[in-house]
Amino acid sequence: MKIFLIALALVFTASCATILSDSSYPVSVNSNPSGANFTISNRAGQEIQSGMTPEMVTLKASSGYFKSETYAIVLSKDGFEDNVYTLSSSLDGWYWGNILLGGVIGMLIVDPLTGAMYKLPDRIDASLAVSSTATYGQDIDVLFATIDSLSEDQKSRLEVIR
Repeated sequence: MKIFLIALALVFTASCATILSDSSYPVSVNSNPSGANFTISNRAGQEIQSGMTPEMVTLKASSGYFKSETYAIVLSKDGFEDNVYTLSSSLDGWYWGNILLGGVIGMLIVDPLTGAMYKLPDRIDASLAVSSTATYGQDIDVLFATIDSLSEDQKSRLEVIR
């Protein structure tokens, strides 16, 4: 009888996501092209991490009791348009294991408090578009030449601009 009561207590106090998952996840931040600077801000707008791609960061999946976390990741690189990427956590499948195992306490208290009821993707891949103003304000080398100073090969590649 004692073993049965202990087993029953474990079933009703189980918290599947907390036992089988994490509340913080490693996320690989990648960009095309690589070498972009990034800053990560949480739901409250607080900057929590910065670096240069590619880089691995560890982020919390929850922002509080029964609150998933959402991050704004701003990527920037000279000559490219800034890109804002939104990273959101989603419900962890192990959270539903509480229903199957009868873990009411795990479902309503433990997993929501620890944040283990949510998960994050393992990577983000963001592309940066070339800036249309990439050459403004930058030094550009310009070479002026007369047609007589060009080789025959260079003359053959000339095009008329109208």
